[in-house]
Amino acid sequence: MSKVVLITGGSSGIGKSIGEYLTDKGFIVYGTSRTPEKYPESKFPILALDVKDSKTISEAVSTIIKNEGRIDVAINNAGAGITGAIEEIPEEEIKANFDTNFFGPINVIKAVLPQMRKQQSGLIINITSIAGYMGLPYRGVYSASKGALELLTEAFRMELKGFNINMTNIAPGDFATNIAAGRYHAPLLDDSPYKVPYGNTLELMNTHVASGSDPLMMAKAVHKVINTKNPKVHYKVGEFMQKFSVVLKRILPDKLYEKLLMNHYKL
Repeated sequence: MSKVVLITGGSSGIGKSIGEYLTDKGFIVYGTSRTPEKYPESKFPILALDVKDSKTISEAVSTIIKNEGRIDVAINNAGAGITGAIEEIPEEEIKANFDTNFFGPINVIKAVLPQMRKQQSGLIINITSIAGYMGLPYRGVYSASKGALELLTEAFRMELKGFNINMTNIAPGDFATNIAAGRYHAPLLDDSPYKVPYGNTLELMNTHVASGSDPLMMAKAVHKVINTKNPKVHYKVGEFMQKFSVVLKRILPDKLYEKLLMNHYKL
């Protein structure tokens, strides 16, 4: 029997690549978008869903259960980028980012759990970020939101063991997507004490995304995890040095690791 998969943020970027790859592999895939009418040519159905709106989450999940009778895999892929000096990012933008990257996935998880518990089976995959393993300069809010989701997954996994429901994180590095165009950028202010270092870092970040890996790599990783009987707690997908940076964080003294990051970002 084909597994039924829900992917939030499935209309573009990594989510779209995952959806198309899984569809080609015979899965029944439902993606989501705040504006599904913009994607009539999608290879799989796109449902209306805003992760910041619990009502739309419930309606999308109910639609899938009504159509298919089950949800086997839920992939929390929808996310938002945010950059800027933490001092200069408005509080409402910080809260909005956490609403999308942290509270949104929690609400999706809460919506699918009753059905998965009823089935006595299910897999939830949270798409986080390698940035969530370290506090990156001028990406601190993004690092914090993704890091919070990583830790939440660790706790959630243990709570769900008795229901035969698995949960895991997949943390991508830099991939060639449109995330840079859609993220919130704190403005480069002429009178800001951060103008030069933030400007340089922003340019470097955009270059990394533009030259990032093919999202198909993430799609293949997700497919492999779905077919794994007992998924690990954490997976990392991306270029070698991006994944190795997490290893270095574990083994190097904090100040040395901080110096490496500052050298990388030319700070």
